[in-house]
Amino acid sequence: MNRGDLRLVVGLGNPGNRYANTRHNVGFMALERLASQEGGGFRSMPKLQGQLADLGMGDKRLRLLMPQTFMNDSGRSIRAALDWFGFELHQLLVLVDDMDLPLGRLRLRARGSAGGHNGLKSTIQHLGTQDFARLRIGIGAPGQNPSERKARTVSHVLGSFSRDEEPLLDKVLLEVVDGLERIQRQGLDLAGNHINGLQLAPTNPEE
Repeated sequence: MNRGDLRLVVGLGNPGNRYANTRHNVGFMALERLASQEGGGFRSMPKLQGQLADLGMGDKRLRLLMPQTFMNDSGRSIRAALDWFGFELHQLLVLVDDMDLPLGRLRLRARGSAGGHNGLKSTIQHLGTQDFARLRIGIGAPGQNPSERKARTVSHVLGSFSRDEEPLLDKVLLEVVDGLERIQRQGLDLAGNHINGLQLAPTNPEE
């Protein structure tokens, strides 16, 4: 993605109040933060099976999409939006939660596998390729060993951030919003150098 290419930012999540503010919905949270900051609002777009907000004008216009299909079918809404607006894959960025990263870390990538994430799996299936940019937002893992992690994955991703995590989450969302502007200004590679180097969690001096 070159400078100025970005046209559509999709946050992955689940619709409805039951899932609001859960870890799996951190992509939604970031888009809501950006829309609120820019004075934009989301409206329901049934033909896109999602909620859409428009920011900016002309060739600087950015469209924000929150699929309302539930996570496992996110790709259907993304495909519909690309087709409706006539956007190319290089104009798309997907925001997604990532258990393999701790809260406070971000990973910007131009392409990649689903990594076990059902929202990315659906997106790859509907787009027919892994070649789309994604910003992975760390939400931390529910346990250290694989069996504990597997047993607690669902309750973890569908659980809310703790009160102690909220200040760090706030920093993360600010950096995601800043990162989107940086991607537009600098392109994916240069923006990624900054975004991927961020360590937002306070370091423990005893470690």
